[in-house]
Amino acid sequence: MIIITQVWARLVTHKPGAAVMVPTLWIVLGPLGQSVTAAGNLGTQAAHVLPAPYAAGAAVFALLYGVPTWGFAMMWLALAAAITVRTARRGLPFALTWWSFTFPVGTCVTGTIAVAARSQADALRVASVVLFALLLAAWLIVAARTVAGSVSGRLFKPI
Repeated sequence: MIIITQVWARLVTHKPGAAVMVPTLWIVLGPLGQSVTAAGNLGTQAAHVLPAPYAAGAAVFALLYGVPTWGFAMMWLALAAAITVRTARRGLPFALTWWSFTFPVGTCVTGTIAVAARSQADALRVASVVLFALLLAAWLIVAARTVAGSVSGRLFKPI
């Protein structure tokens, strides 16, 4: 959370930075999505290892933590997407930082699935499918660009 506030403060007081670094804004989604996934898994597994009142408390915590954290993650996703699109219009050169589009979105997919399963909300189920499609597209694009850059020799230039 400390790093997220520092990144936010930097965005508020300065410009996003060099175009090649813009994809790293997506990394913030990683701990958010993963923590929602972990809380959901702990809430589910608590029924197998904790006595009755504590197991129910863990399940409730998973939802009470998961929903607002997921909401913040989606707000950050919208912010990162807007900055990325704005930068892409001006020229977003391919670099290995583009891999920042993959893992963090993947944790948001698993977090969304965890919250959807716990809340039984159809809107969250739809959101998990949309995020999965975004993840799949990111993997395909970044992998293709990495292979193309490696084959052409433009990706790894000597320093």
